[in-house]
Amino acid sequence: MASSNRTFDLAVIGCGIVGAACARAGTRAGLRTIIVEGSLAGGGATAAGMGHIVVMDGSEAQLALTLYSRRLWQQLIPELPEAAEYRSCGTLWIAEHEAELELARRKQAKLAGQGVACEILDARQLMEAEPCLRPGLAGALRVPDDGVLYPPIAAQWLWQQAQNAGAVMRSGAIVTRIQEQAIHVAGGDRIQAGAIIVAAGSQGAELIPEIPLRPRKGHLLITDRYPGFLRHQVVELGYLQRAHAGTESSVSFNLQPRATGQVLIGSSRQYSHDRAVEPDVLSRMLARAQSYVPRLGDLRGLRAWTGFRAATPDDLPCIGPLPNRPHIFAALGHEGLGITTSLGTAELLLAQMLGAEAPIPAGPFQPARFFIETSPAGHA
Repeated sequence: MASSNRTFDLAVIGCGIVGAACARAGTRAGLRTIIVEGSLAGGGATAAGMGHIVVMDGSEAQLALTLYSRRLWQQLIPELPEAAEYRSCGTLWIAEHEAELELARRKQAKLAGQGVACEILDARQLMEAEPCLRPGLAGALRVPDDGVLYPPIAAQWLWQQAQNAGAVMRSGAIVTRIQEQAIHVAGGDRIQAGAIIVAAGSQGAELIPEIPLRPRKGHLLITDRYPGFLRHQVVELGYLQRAHAGTESSVSFNLQPRATGQVLIGSSRQYSHDRAVEPDVLSRMLARAQSYVPRLGDLRGLRAWTGFRAATPDDLPCIGPLPNRPHIFAALGHEGLGITTSLGTAELLLAQMLGAEAPIPAGPFQPARFFIETSPAGHA
């Protein structure tokens, strides 16, 4: 536990995978760093997530951040512990019919233009690549360098790297407010820091209410062990449109092979604060998955759970300083891409904090886009 009378160069609120990555980046840059966590390292949304390391192209900014972040994960592969279960299994974006296959070709052209290895599979090649899929699908876009990992262990390893470099943790600390360059925690204690990163997921809205975060609940289910049943992360091509449709509830086909031989089944999205597993949503999600993989009905499910993704209205995270409090930095609103983008978020924040050249354009992620300008007192 850190002493409350110490002053730090950097304080990170939240030790999920984003906060742990930020602490690691800070210590690697020589900053005296403390991380403030109310529960467990790698808990919260990180523990509930799927762990897909994926390049996404919903916007140019999203493509830049996910591609940069995936490169950083690939550089870390030799260092990651075996328990992190990193596997470069690749992603198959499934096209149900010819019209979707044309969308896959456009996606391929866009990704290839950014140097992303990818290829179109026709119906026969798709069945050879993933025999568990139902016949009659038009084909797929295969992105071979995408991967999967086990998020809680990855987050704990990132934190351990920060700790090995000198970072300290204040655990069991509930942050009540940030005032000037001090973090106030329940019980009246304060932690002083030159810069503060808020990486608290959905709870970040309580500390930075100007950022319009909404928790999006998701269901996942994991099966018993069936080695060889699934080879790739398999996702329907319409995933992005379904995930960000703006509706109150949606389900998408998304399967992940685990290193244990288990299959992780997703995914659902809904605006909710209720942590309970909802049988109706879970049934819809499983029916969607089984429409692509009929044999899923023969697999034994072991456990279902829910988690909350912090979402912004424009589907991009907030990564940068607050315009009215420039010593406070947001690392919030990653929605379902916090695992992928954690490393890139940390490096992008560090560059802004130190006044260095940003590795990718930082403009689209600035929290200032959500802050309403107010006129000086006495003026309309």
